[in-house]
Amino acid sequence: MTSDATVTNGHTKHESSSKKEWIRLNVGGTTFLTTKQTLCKDPHSFLCRICHDEQLIDSMRDSTGAFLIDRDPNYFSPVLNYLRHGKLIIDKNLLEEGVLAEAEFYQISSLVRLLKIRLKEKDDSSQGNKRTQQVYRVLQSHEDELTQMLSTLSDGWKCEQVINIGSGYSYECNQSEFLILASYQLDDSSSVQSPNKFIDKIQLP
Repeated sequence: MTSDATVTNGHTKHESSSKKEWIRLNVGGTTFLTTKQTLCKDPHSFLCRICHDEQLIDSMRDSTGAFLIDRDPNYFSPVLNYLRHGKLIIDKNLLEEGVLAEAEFYQISSLVRLLKIRLKEKDDSSQGNKRTQQVYRVLQSHEDELTQMLSTLSDGWKCEQVINIGSGYSYECNQSEFLILASYQLDDSSSVQSPNKFIDKIQLP
């Protein structure tokens, strides 16, 4: 029995022809030229399906015969290059979150996993490098002003403790005096701002 396939350098003619089957994609108005083999690196992806699904093939072509895909061509480039050589290379002007959105749209599972890992590592590194410092401030208040002063704490200030230090020194006033211990969580990107609404009432003991 003879075969219709011709062997050339260890590969049959029809295998060689299949590998060189070129595909044109029109992504957001930009034309990309690639092969069916590249698009089918992930056999479950949307890009692989458009190469084999007859309904998609007939309904998603422009006047030149290129497949129409209404997505951002800039973010499609790193997706296509990943399928070509298995490496994720992202231009500095692009966001990894944007490439992840495209990978999810095209349903390329290995690229989705890779991007999620990179984003998590980036987030963990950012959290680890953030230096924090606790800043404290002591405020003094009359009894009749205490509720108002506590309610006007703002801009990240937190009341830690209220201490009753007894009556004031004025013979005309029998109201108790209170110390308020307030704290502020300060990191590299923060700046402590005094609560301007009650700055005129602040007295340091």
